[in-house]
Amino acid sequence: MDARATTEIEARGEAPTDELLLWVLVWSELAAFGILLAAFLITGFLQTDAFAAGRNELNPLLAGINTLVLLTSGWQAAVAARKSALPGERRRALVMAAVLGFVFVAVKLAEYGGELASGDIARFGAFFELYFLITGFHLMHVAFGGLILLLVAWRQTPGNVTLITTLWHVIDLIWIVMFPIIYLV
Repeated sequence: MDARATTEIEARGEAPTDELLLWVLVWSELAAFGILLAAFLITGFLQTDAFAAGRNELNPLLAGINTLVLLTSGWQAAVAARKSALPGERRRALVMAAVLGFVFVAVKLAEYGGELASGDIARFGAFFELYFLITGFHLMHVAFGGLILLLVAWRQTPGNVTLITTLWHVIDLIWIVMFPIIYLV
């Protein structure tokens, strides 16, 4: 960005976004989840029977509902990120994205409760260890991201909106990749 563009942005009251930080965060998230999902796939190949049995204990219907909830939340984040969105519309969309993120958390916790109540999950070997590690790590990202969405809704700047909505879409993307690998493969 040249000095003239920076001056124009500052004159409009907008802070320039730190795109380098954004892309470092995006790629670090993708790398971390990529490594975890690769470990899940490799271990699943090595422990085929235990992973097949473990998948039978999961609730793909709740996971499917959560997929729709998270995609709807991502849609709200996209509404908030539009350049033409007015501050009130942006605030409403960010709050809706956060609320839907918290619905995702609630459904996931209910799913965990059902899985833990179903019996001795230790008999499935590494399946549930990796399952809880990967989905729990994602769940923490959703919960924390929801809080940040609310914070940004309260204190909007173009850079903050861009940062959180981009990261929120990465969280969506990770779930879209995780869902078939964990629940359907």
